[in-house]
Amino acid sequence: MSVLLYADERVLEHRPTVGHPERPERFSAAIAGIEAAGFGDALIRDTPSIVPVEALLGVHTDQHVKTIESYEGLEYVQVERDTRMSEGSLLAARLAAGAGLDAITGLQEGRADAAMVVMRPPGHHATPTNAMGFCLFNNVAVAAHHLTTQGHKVAIIDFDAHHGNGTQDIFYERDDVMFVSLHEYPQYPGTGAASETGAGPGEGSTINVPMPSGTTGDVYLRAFDEIIEPALESFGADWLLISAGFDAHRADPITNLGLTSGDFADMCTRLVSYSKPGQRLAFLEGGYDLHALANSTASCVAALLGEDLRAESSSSGSHDHGVVDLVKATRQ
Repeated sequence: MSVLLYADERVLEHRPTVGHPERPERFSAAIAGIEAAGFGDALIRDTPSIVPVEALLGVHTDQHVKTIESYEGLEYVQVERDTRMSEGSLLAARLAAGAGLDAITGLQEGRADAAMVVMRPPGHHATPTNAMGFCLFNNVAVAAHHLTTQGHKVAIIDFDAHHGNGTQDIFYERDDVMFVSLHEYPQYPGTGAASETGAGPGEGSTINVPMPSGTTGDVYLRAFDEIIEPALESFGADWLLISAGFDAHRADPITNLGLTSGDFADMCTRLVSYSKPGQRLAFLEGGYDLHALANSTASCVAALLGEDLRAESSSSGSHDHGVVDLVKATRQ
C-alpha cells in the first residue's frame, strides 16, 4: 500500500502570535513523526497548489472569502476571538484548502491507496460565513463538496476533540454528505449534541457522539463498531474523508479526553477497513501537544498504509455514561 503526503513548509509562515496553540511547530512535529517512522517508498511526498476561488465558493460565501483575502500581507490581524492571521497566513490557508483537491486528483489517477494532508491552519470550525477556532477555510468541506460535484457520496469522520461545527453547518441540510463527529462535550465551540442530526433532505446524515471528559479509547471503539460502521453501510458513501484532529490525546493542553496514540492507530485502522483503496483521505486538524501530535500522526499514516505503529498502548477504563446508547437511540 502507499500514501500520498501533501505538505508544504510555506505553512510555517502562518504565525497567529507568540503563545498561540496553533503554532508553526505543530507542522514540524507532525512531519518529524512521519519521517521518524521510516515509511520509505510507501510514502509519496507532494506539494499542494493554491485552491481555486470557485472551490472555496462551493462551501463559503463570497463575503467570507473576500474578507479573508482582504487581510493579505498584513503583519497581524485578529479575525475573531481566537483566530488570527499574519503576513503568510492567507497563502497557507489557500494551500491547505488546495491540498485536498490535489490529493483527490492524485488518488483518482491511481498514484496511491490513500492520502494524508498535513497542512495548517486547520479547517473544520470555519463556517460558510465565518472564520473561527483557528480555522480560516474549511479544508475538508472544500474537498467533500468537490467530490459531490463529480457525483460522489462522501462520508466525513471527525475525531478531533472539538466539534466540527463548520463542517456540520455546511452539510447539515444535504443528503450527499454524511458528517460524523466524536468530540468532548461540553467543550468549545459548544455545539455537537446528540440531538443535532441534520435537517430537511439531510435529516439523519449528521451524527454527533458527544464524549464526556476523560473518555478512553474503548468507548470510542464501541462507537465505531455500534454507530459509525452501520451508519456508513447504510449511507453508502464511496469516499471517506477524515478530519484527523489529535487533541483528544490525554496529554493535550487544551482538552480533557483520555486517548493515546495507540487509540488513533485503532480508529484509523477501522476507518481504512470501512473504505475503498484510492478513496480515503485524511486532513490534519487539531493537536497541541507536540510529542503526542508527532506520535499520533505517524500512527494514522501507518494505518493508512495498512501497518500498525504505536508508541503507546490503547487506553481503556472510562465510563461512557450512556453516550453510545443515547446516540444509537437517536438513529432508531
